[in-house]
Amino acid sequence: MHIHLPSHKHSPPIVNATEAQLIEKIPVVSDFSDVFLEELPRLPPDRDVEFAIELVPSTAPVSRRPYRMALDELKELKLDKGFIRPSSSPWGCPALFVEKKDQGGKRLCVDYRPLNAVTIKNKYPLPHIDILFDQLAGAKVFSKIDLRSGYYQIKIREEDIPKTAFSTRYGLYEYLVMSFGLTNAPAFFMYMMNSVFMNELDKFVVVFIDDILIYSKSEEEHKEHLRIVLARLREHKLYAKFSKCAFWLKEVSFLGHILSEKGVAVDPSKVKDVLNWKQPETVTEIRSFLGLAGYYRRFIKDFSKTAKPMTSLTKKNAKYVWNSNCEEAFQTLKKLLTSAPVLAQPDVTKPFDVYCDASGSGLGCVLMQEGRVIAYASRQLRRHEANYATHDLELAAVVHALKIWRHYLLGNTCHIYTDHKSLKYILTQPELNMRQRRWLELIKDYDLEIHYHPGKANVIADALSHRAHCHVLEVRPTARVICCEIDEIEVITEQMALQLDHRAYHKRANYSGTETR
Repeated sequence: MHIHLPSHKHSPPIVNATEAQLIEKIPVVSDFSDVFLEELPRLPPDRDVEFAIELVPSTAPVSRRPYRMALDELKELKLDKGFIRPSSSPWGCPALFVEKKDQGGKRLCVDYRPLNAVTIKNKYPLPHIDILFDQLAGAKVFSKIDLRSGYYQIKIREEDIPKTAFSTRYGLYEYLVMSFGLTNAPAFFMYMMNSVFMNELDKFVVVFIDDILIYSKSEEEHKEHLRIVLARLREHKLYAKFSKCAFWLKEVSFLGHILSEKGVAVDPSKVKDVLNWKQPETVTEIRSFLGLAGYYRRFIKDFSKTAKPMTSLTKKNAKYVWNSNCEEAFQTLKKLLTSAPVLAQPDVTKPFDVYCDASGSGLGCVLMQEGRVIAYASRQLRRHEANYATHDLELAAVVHALKIWRHYLLGNTCHIYTDHKSLKYILTQPELNMRQRRWLELIKDYDLEIHYHPGKANVIADALSHRAHCHVLEVRPTARVICCEIDEIEVITEQMALQLDHRAYHKRANYSGTETR
C-alpha cells in the first residue's frame, strides 16, 4: 500500500473565527492576531538554530521491528502536515498511535528509547524556578503565553533527519521537525527560547520550555512589554495557542506558584490534598492519617500531645467516639502539616525524591527533598483503572507524579520510590504492553531512577493512596504530559485529578483581570 504524504508547501495561516473575535477585544494582543494560529503553517522557517542528534562514538544504526498498526492508524499518516516523509534510513524505532482525548482521532508517538540510549545528552540547563521568580518584586500586571505545538516549530538538522526514522508495517518514515520523545528536546527547546528572548529575560520576561510569562509594574509598562514579546514571536515566526494564554492579570498561576503584587506564594492546590482530608470514620482511616502526620513529627512541635486524642482511638479495645478533642487535634495536625516548617521550598540544585503508591482506592504520591515535603497529591482510581494489574497501577502512580510536578522534575535528577519491586526494571524491559509504552513516552523525558522501597517505609504515599476514597477530587478535562506535542501533551494518559502546575484549566474570559483560556 502506497502512502501519499502531503506536500511541504506552506498553506495559508488559519485563525479560528471565534478566537479572532476575542483577540480583537484585548489591548495590544489585537494587533498580533497572526501570532495566534489555529494550525501551524506546514514546516517551520529556517532558523539560526536546528535540532541536532549527536551520537556516542562508534554507534551503529539501531532498528526495531514495528508495532502492529491498524488501518485507521495508517490513515493518520496521511493527515500529517508535512512534518514527516518516507525514509530509507538504516535507523528505525517503533511507532504507535494514541487517542486524542479532546479532539478525536489519533496522534503519532515514537518509542525513541533505542536512539536515546546512544545519544549524547545535552547539558543545557533548564532554569531554576526559585531564580526565575527573584526578579518579580514589584510586578503588578501579568500575561502568559503558551506556544502551539512548540516542538514542531523547530527543524531537525538535515544530516540528523534519518536518525529519527520510525517503522510501521507499511514502511519507514522520518521526522523533519523536532519529534517528541527525543532525549534532548526539552533542553534544546529551552536554548532556542532563551536565544529568542535574550534581551528580555530577567527584565520583564520569564521563559520555561514553551511557556512565557510577561510581568510589569504598571499597565502602561505592560503595554510596552507585551508588545515587545508578541513582536518577537512574530519576528521569529513562532506561534501561540490562544486558548492556553492569559492576559492582563493581577494574579496568575505559573509553575506551581501564585504570582501577584503581594509577591510569590505557594499555589493553594499544592496542599489541597491534605487540607481536604475528611474526618476519619474508622480506626483504619485514623491510622492512615497518623501514618502521614507521624512521619514528620520531628517538624511538628508537641506532636504526641496534639495527636493524643486520635491515637487513643487506635488502641486495642478502645471505643470509637469522635469527639471535639479529636476534631481539634485533626484540624491542628492538618494545619501544621501544611505550614512553612513542613512544606519546604524546592531547591532545584538538588535531586528530588518522589514516593509513589497505588491501592485499590487510589494513587498517592509525595514530592520531597532531603526528607522534607514539598507537595502532596492523590486521586481516586477511575472506573477502568480498577481492572489494572498491580504493576500498571503502581506505574500509573509514577506517571501521575511526573505529570503534576513536571515544572520541578523536568531537567533535574529525580529518584522515584515505589513498593512494587519490578518497576525498577521498567526502563530497560524489552516487552511492554500498549499502555506501558504510552506511559514510557512520558517517563523517558525525565532524568530519573526507580528504586524499590518496602511498603511500610513508604508510609506517606501509602496513606495518600489509601485515603483517596475519602473524597472525590476535582477531575479536570485537560491533563498535560510530555509525549506528543508540548501544547497538547494531554494525549497518552488519563485525565488529571490535581493541576498543580501552570497547565491548570481556566474558563475563557475577557482581559480585565481574569484568565483568557
